[in-house]
Amino acid sequence: MFKKKIKLPPEATFKEVWSKGDIATKLSFIVMGISQLKNKQWLKGILFLLSEILFIAWLIIGGISSIAGLSNLGENKTLRRTVDAQGYPVTLQPDASLPILLFGVLSLIVIALLIYIYYANLKSVRHLYVLNRDQKHIPTVKEDLKSLFDERIHQTLMTIPLIGILAFTVLPLMINILIAFTNYDFNHQIGFSWAGFQAFGKIFTQGNISHTFFSLLLWTIIWAILATFTTFFFGVLLALLIESKGIKAKGFWRTLFVIVFAMPQFMSLLMMSQFFADGGPINTWLVNMHFIGGNNPIPFLSDPTFAKITVLIVNGWIGIPVSMLLTTAIIQNISQDQVEAARIDGANTFQIFRAITFPQILFVMTPALIQQFVGNINNFNVIFLLTGGGPLNSNFYQAGSTDLLITWLFNLTMKGGIANYNIGSALGIFIFIVVATFSLITYRRTSAFKEGAN
Repeated sequence: MFKKKIKLPPEATFKEVWSKGDIATKLSFIVMGISQLKNKQWLKGILFLLSEILFIAWLIIGGISSIAGLSNLGENKTLRRTVDAQGYPVTLQPDASLPILLFGVLSLIVIALLIYIYYANLKSVRHLYVLNRDQKHIPTVKEDLKSLFDERIHQTLMTIPLIGILAFTVLPLMINILIAFTNYDFNHQIGFSWAGFQAFGKIFTQGNISHTFFSLLLWTIIWAILATFTTFFFGVLLALLIESKGIKAKGFWRTLFVIVFAMPQFMSLLMMSQFFADGGPINTWLVNMHFIGGNNPIPFLSDPTFAKITVLIVNGWIGIPVSMLLTTAIIQNISQDQVEAARIDGANTFQIFRAITFPQILFVMTPALIQQFVGNINNFNVIFLLTGGGPLNSNFYQAGSTDLLITWLFNLTMKGGIANYNIGSALGIFIFIVVATFSLITYRRTSAFKEGAN
């Protein structure tokens, strides 16, 4: 069961601080840093005050206009030709909507940060009020700096990662989400407008696009299940074979299979795409051995069904060594007393595996299996480098027979010269919702999570 944390009430309410505090305390609700400066906490006071001054200056110089730009993402949406004051022809480019959107979202993040800093200022004012009320020692600048590298070291160390998350995760994520609600596509590549749920409507209801989406969604789910199951099953089987009694040079066999995993995946997949090509070494060898005719190569990558089977086999060839290593570590740490007790009771090898070995393997590997399943839903490399999403399918919109949702997203935004950024963003949101929901639900149901929560 979860342990419920008891939250203690604050030493004073903000209402009390406002009503009973001195002039400096009251002013700090409007001008940040006044109370800190009055109590000789110079560093805090200057930082709070400087934050507010810079924010107001930024708001006047460009912040308000950046936020206002979010309303229409620019006035001019088309290329216009006009004449200047002297009568010369002038071409006016559309307003660049993407930078307007970027700076607008960045402005909202700055405002959110200022609100957080303002709240931190109020908490600091309240703490100073309590210290003065109770006639306790007020920390000096030196003591505050010392605490940043002592009891509050976690806050200090988290500052840089937090800035990185805001700049490289939160900002791009917000931009991606908002683009899904625009008409940003190949017809509106510079100036675009808000379009509501138009992109989502195209994915779910618009003829060829919706047919492609539901077909690829089904294949993505089938692919993720089979790719996860095959690597797990054969990885466990391989580990059991290597660890079984009578097998010599176990380290050699493990190293042999790990080499496959150690090779750069980029090289492995490109090599495999050449091997399985219609005129590749495998078909050439089969022709030379007279297993097939020279004019009838096996369409490993050119037939939709064969291509799907091929990518599953190649993915297993790459992923099985990982499951084998994890399973080997689990098997080597299983208590042999349990195994010996089961043998004394008359259990055979299969019964020991079913009752002792496999449950422990599954207990430890379930979080990893969830991670593998999610990774396979977004397994861009195997599909893109091995088949390129092919073979082509005339019934699909900018997609091939082996494309997953993630590779289709790439095709929609980066391939073919017909960029559908809004549809790609909407598709990215859908993938995120599905993956996040599945991960949270399944992980919370695992035995490892339940035991860790107790």
